[in-house]
Amino acid sequence: MTDARDHDLVAEEGRPAAAVVWVLYILSIPSVGALAIVGLIVAYVARGTARGWIVSHFDQQVRIFWQSFWWHILPWIVVAIITVAAGPVGLVAIIIPLAINVILFVWFTVKSVFGLISLLQAKPVS
Repeated sequence: MTDARDHDLVAEEGRPAAAVVWVLYILSIPSVGALAIVGLIVAYVARGTARGWIVSHFDQQVRIFWQSFWWHILPWIVVAIITVAAGPVGLVAIIIPLAINVILFVWFTVKSVFGLISLLQAKPVS
């Protein structure tokens, strides 16, 4: 027979790893994204052994990484196409992806802070 503490431990398996990923994501701005890549790897590895509501944190961590990644890349591709089509005049369009990148860094950090708060409150992330 198992007691309630054993059940709680199983239900929270992966919680420390989820906290590490959120912290790495929060620290990704000063590391210019390098720690976000480390966090993604940790999330992928730990997601397989996580149980219960913790799984939602790993799913969200993977999701926001890839959303942020592609929204960082897409504007630069568009600017490259505009520059090829419009010539040097198209270089003015560089302002747009730079602004988008700043907004994405803020969004990524805010989502990570709220994710960490949810984790500390033992709630699934939404």
